[in-house]
Amino acid sequence: MFSNTTIAFVGSGSMAEAMISGLIAQHQIEPNAIIASGPRAERGEALQEKYGVRVTTDNRAAEGAGVVVLSVKPQILSVIMPELKGRLRPDALVISIIAGAKIETIAQGLLHSGIVRVMPNTPAQIGQGISVWTASADVTETQLKQAEAILSACGQQVFVADEDYLDMATALSGTGPAYVFLFMEAMVDAGVHLGFSRHVSEQLVLQTVKGSVEYILHSPNHLARLRNQVTSPGGTSAEALYYLEKAGFRTALSRAIWAAYQRSVQLGRGKKRTQPPDGEK
Repeated sequence: MFSNTTIAFVGSGSMAEAMISGLIAQHQIEPNAIIASGPRAERGEALQEKYGVRVTTDNRAAEGAGVVVLSVKPQILSVIMPELKGRLRPDALVISIIAGAKIETIAQGLLHSGIVRVMPNTPAQIGQGISVWTASADVTETQLKQAEAILSACGQQVFVADEDYLDMATALSGTGPAYVFLFMEAMVDAGVHLGFSRHVSEQLVLQTVKGSVEYILHSPNHLARLRNQVTSPGGTSAEALYYLEKAGFRTALSRAIWAAYQRSVQLGRGKKRTQPPDGEK
């Protein structure tokens, strides 16, 4: 798949490391065929020591690579594109995991047409993520398979033909772990309020969430049916769910995801927020 191919990571943060780790663990590519660039020399040294990859602080090291992964923060994209503009191999595959950065923006900024855009999420760092991705028309079949192999090293992957789905994925799966973490944090705090130690409360919540997900994966039933199975008439679950519905739990979550989607669209258009959402102060 990656025979005689160099993969260059422009940006050497957590998500880049997740991809590097997955590729090496699955023996997709030799460590010396990977090069990672970033502004902090000590970060590069840590990656080199841990994985045996080549490292540099010069982003132009990506010029000769067959696959170039853009893994910097969105605000850095405008800095690195001039460094690489017109310098990449014409047949190189560019994979961008930069939130909000559209294919057209990257193509114009790099003067390059073979681009895959990806929305990964945090669990990719332990090989349990899910990535939604799409590709420009100039990406070849071989390059599509290369992109799929790289993303599969981090977990599951879903290809979509329409780039608009990337903004939707940003709001649902990309930002999704934050919703789950907040929900779990609230449950842990409630447990502490009831009288459990924080350690025990965390243990109860973590295993409850983990077990519930595993149960769903092994069940053919709809989520609503599973919820009904644990909701006895007049019981504790029914009482708790009544208060969640009364408090607008579903509506609040739906509105939060919609707000994240709108913000992703704004970022894609290069718009900065000038005031708090919904007139909040």
